[in-house]
Amino acid sequence: MLSGLAQAQDGAAGGSNELWLSTGFATYHFDSKKNLNDSNPGVGIEYHINDEMAVTAGRFYNSDRQHSRYAGLFYQPWTVGGVKLGAVLAAFDGYPYMRGGGWFPALIPAATWEYGRFGANLAVIPTYKERLHGGISLQLNFKMF
Repeated sequence: MLSGLAQAQDGAAGGSNELWLSTGFATYHFDSKKNLNDSNPGVGIEYHINDEMAVTAGRFYNSDRQHSRYAGLFYQPWTVGGVKLGAVLAAFDGYPYMRGGGWFPALIPAATWEYGRFGANLAVIPTYKERLHGGISLQLNFKMF
């Protein structure tokens, strides 16, 4: 148990207790013929628990031209060339064809790049039937402290 606590403390060093401000998203949709909204402005926050995990929440204008909220947890245990790789497990609302606009869970592959006070998240959104439109989304981040 003590070794587990020591590992947890070691993992919290560097990248822990950081608060980041996040923008909405710019999205390239896989099905470009559907007249979807590629510009998804919004605002959110990320709180970095340690180098591998961060909690996130925010609001944005989604691909179906509706307001959405999200809350989730990034888990990115791998780093390749300075890019953190993993996924975000999150809940979203505001998509009219998914549970009538209500909340739903999603597991989304994500990559994060950070340099000083600036960062970016790149996420691959899978298409789900005719309810969610797949694409690649870019989100910019700015470290507050």
